[in-house]
Amino acid sequence: MYLVRRAARFAISAVLVVLASFAMLHLIPGDPVRAAMGPTAPADAVAARRAELGLDRPVLDQLWTYLGKVATGDFGVSALTRQPAGEMVADRLPATLQLVLPAIVVAFAVAVPLGMWTAARTEHGRSPRTELAFSSVTGILTVLPEFLLAVFMIWLFSNRLGWLPPAERSGPSSFVMPVAAMAAGPIALLARYVRLEAVRELSSDYIRLARAKRLPVHRIHLRHLLPNTLTAALTSGGTVLSSLLAGSVVIENVFRWPGLGGAMVDAIVNKDYALAQASILVYGIIALTVVFAVDLLLVALDPRSTLRETG
Repeated sequence: MYLVRRAARFAISAVLVVLASFAMLHLIPGDPVRAAMGPTAPADAVAARRAELGLDRPVLDQLWTYLGKVATGDFGVSALTRQPAGEMVADRLPATLQLVLPAIVVAFAVAVPLGMWTAARTEHGRSPRTELAFSSVTGILTVLPEFLLAVFMIWLFSNRLGWLPPAERSGPSSFVMPVAAMAAGPIALLARYVRLEAVRELSSDYIRLARAKRLPVHRIHLRHLLPNTLTAALTSGGTVLSSLLAGSVVIENVFRWPGLGGAMVDAIVNKDYALAQASILVYGIIALTVVFAVDLLLVALDPRSTLRETG
């Protein structure tokens, strides 16, 4: 029943994303055809193009047509390039995933051990300097906009030190700064969640019992503490990783990455309805898929989570 409810929630959310992708662009003032053809284009040519794209029909008619096309995988034709929007998204999406997927892996790989280590290090009020440094750094990274962090990294590691290329996809080293800038905020949030959960777990009875049995510290942390803190990280991880996906739009534009984020921003600015709607829809579906996958992984690691939700 739990999986059925999650699947139903996913389906409902996907429908809402489709509706939002349609409504968002139509709420922006301006004529997309005029913007694409330029202010000097003849009025009859603009009218013919609007009729060709179906933009001269009532909004509800456009919505039903849009829903029908989306159901068959047809996202329309770009008003600027006259290419199928679906093909343009498919060409750009791999570059976005090349940043997003490593950033997700880095976020969990760094945040979980960092949060656990800080909790163990600062247990019972020990090492207040470590706690202060952890709280300060993660607090700053949590509220620091991705744009500012990315610009600072370009200034430091590219302009000043010359270690990394400043922008564009040009080899393995060009991935370092975009992935790091994208993962920094999620690492800070997840590490704080993990630390709070680890502090609670370290004072629990089963940890006291393990220590009373004089089990090695690494065994206590890996066998007993890690599964519970990982569950806590996954519980909040879906939302955090969705924000990571949203941040990828900013990162791609700063680093001039040839991904979907840059195409989506250009499409919105130029009022290219078809490409903008397809991009927003794909981003929304990916975010929902990440949250759904995290829910499934959480159930696999902790079946009791289904009981907690129903209770």
